[in-house]
Formats: sequence, C-alpha cells, structure tokens
Amino acid sequence: MAASGALPVVDLAPFFTDGDEGGASRARATEAVRQACRTHGFFRVVNHGVPAHLMARALELSSAFFALPDDDKARARAPEGSEAPLPAGYARQPAHSADKNEYLLVFGPKLGFNVYPAEPSGFREAVEECYTKLTELGLLVQEVLNECMDLPPGFLTDYNSDRSFDFLAALRYFPATEEEDNGISAHEDGNCITFVIQDGVGGLEVLNDDGDWVPAEPVEGSIIVNLGDVIQVLSNNKLKSATHRVVRKPVHRHSFVFFFNIHGAKWIEPLPEFTAKIGEAARYRGFVYNEYMQLRMRNKTHPPARPEDVVHITHYAI
Repeated sequence: MAASGALPVVDLAPFFTDGDEGGASRARATEAVRQACRTHGFFRVVNHGVPAHLMARALELSSAFFALPDDDKARARAPEGSEAPLPAGYARQPAHSADKNEYLLVFGPKLGFNVYPAEPSGFREAVEECYTKLTELGLLVQEVLNECMDLPPGFLTDYNSDRSFDFLAALRYFPATEEEDNGISAHEDGNCITFVIQDGVGGLEVLNDDGDWVPAEPVEGSIIVNLGDVIQVLSNNKLKSATHRVVRKPVHRHSFVFFFNIHGAKWIEPLPEFTAKIGEAARYRGFVYNEYMQLRMRNKTHPPARPEDVVHITHYAI
C-alpha cells in the first residue's frame, strides 16, 4: 500500500539567475538537493528550464503515437546491425514479462541511431527538443551533484563527458486488470541521473526507509529526478539510489524518462573523497559499467529462478 507523503521539491530558478542574490539562492537549492539525495534519492524540480508547453506537447504526441495500430508502430523499429547501445525505436515488453508497457527508445539526435514513426506529425521535433532540454538539465544537475559531493570543481563534468550513452524513452503503460497492476517492477536505476516527465494519471511510487511506497504524484510542469546506482557507488553509499516502481491505473499512463548515463567502458568504484581521504572503507568493489548493465538486462530477459540471484548493486558490495 502506498504511504502518504511527498517528495522533496527543489526550485532550480537560482541556477538561471546571475548576481550575488542568485549565489545565495543557489547555495540553498544545492543544500536542498544534497538532503534529498541523502534521504530520498528522489526529488521534484520546478523552474528547471524545460518549457511546460513542450512537455505537454510531447506527451500529447506520444499518446497519439501509441494509439496507432500495432503494425504502424512496428514500422518504427531499428534495422538489424545497429550499433546503438540498445535497440532504438519501438518495442514492447515480452508477453512473459511482469512489466506491462510499450516504449519508443531515442538516442542523441546526432548519433544516427533513431527510427521515428511517420505519424503523428511533429512527434520527432518535439521528442528531439525534449532530448536537448533534458540533456541541458542533466548537465546542470550533474554540476549541482558535484558540489553536493564536495568534489573538485568540474570533476563530474570531466569524469562523465561522453553523452553517447544517454537515451530517452517514451512509454505507455497498459490499463490495470482485476488480476494484476504491475507496470514496472520494483528496481533501482543503474545510470547516473534519471528525469521523469509524466501525465496526470500517476502510478510512480518510491520506497522509503520505513518500507512504505510514497507516490510521486503528477504535478503539472514539474520533473521528477532520481539518482542511479553510479552515483550511489561513487559516493560510497552517501547518496541514495532509491527503489521505485510503477503501478498501473485503470487507464493508459504516458511518460518520458531520460537516462543521463555514463560511457559503457567507464570503470566505476567509490571515489577517494568518500573512502581513503576520510578513512572509510569502500562499500563496493569496482566494475566496468557496461558489464554491470548487461547483467541487469539479462535479469529482465532471462529472470533467475531465485530472487537472491537477481543482479543488483549490492552484488558489487565488498
């Protein structure tokens, strides 16, 4: 059962303001992000630089795309032999999957991986504009996290400078039935930072420390932000990658999820600032990011028979 409560809200307006007053406000906003990342791993941002009318338009066009016949949607599939990190274009979860949704996967517009539907008109333009704006937001939030983690200026920008592994997913969740309502099973994101734009249906829930599910209620114009496993490992568990899920409602739910990622060849391990420099032991052993993500993906395509065999970041704990 979902618990009452609300996610922390962070106003990012100060980061778009110059002057001393903006500096003081930025410090307060940074502290709000720091606390949210330590306690929740999730927060809501407002005044984030992504136009509300763009988000609404993208959701409207996404809804129109997913309402098309299956044969029409299937034409927006990547050709064989694509070099994209994941198959771009349209897909739906396998029938045997516990997750009940369909999606369109989009990479950086300049990479040449994307496959767009012919209809509805304007869908590609709206999606690519959203992609650009969410990339900008990712770079901003990464800078804020750099300060939250007391890292040298520009450290995360240099450490995570390759944007070729970022991707955006437009999703539609099918209506719940009397038998089951799972949209996406409880999980933690494996990336760096995730942004969620959602319609008014609701269903996204976050697990808190008391074991209760807190709804990430839709609020028009806002964006939900959550940390992924990479940040949790780099911070040696000081910042939180929270468990979350989507519970389906009696009607279709539409959302966009942007995964601000890291290059697959990157070596991930707790940073010295959170271990040797403060006299604490590393909680995780190092790993190559792409290998970790491949194991996570295998969990979804070939679910293990025993729950304890599911690959999770704790498998990399020391």
